[in-house]
Amino acid sequence: MIRKAKAVWHGTGRAGSGQLTSDSGVLDATPYSFKTRFENEKGTNPEELIAAAHAGCFTMALAFGLQTAGFNPTELSTEAAVTLDPDGQGFKISKSALTLRAKVPNLDDAGFARIAGEAEKNCPVSNVLNATITLDAKLD
Repeated sequence: MIRKAKAVWHGTGRAGSGQLTSDSGVLDATPYSFKTRFENEKGTNPEELIAAAHAGCFTMALAFGLQTAGFNPTELSTEAAVTLDPDGQGFKISKSALTLRAKVPNLDDAGFARIAGEAEKNCPVSNVLNATITLDAKLD
């Protein structure tokens, strides 16, 4: 399986701007720029997309892990907070902090922690990130 996305950029790093488009069409000339990345202008940025990918990947991996273990979650809610830090002349994604709140009937805290930890380790996005990954997982 191969998934594709395309970035088109015009101009310099600070003054320029670009658009991101994915083959699925979910991103369709979605704007991004210095201001959407380092300030608060409307649009997206690579770190936000990585956070969304990490949250989505981990949550789906957890859903499969719970299913395999015989549990049927009523809700899994994950936030991924990606940290971008200076690194020499550039920047580095140094951390992705996953915060999970879950409703899983008939599952105890120890079993939940074990299954959630396995999901984090088996998530393909976790495996591709060269960053510290933390997981704060709690049953509601």
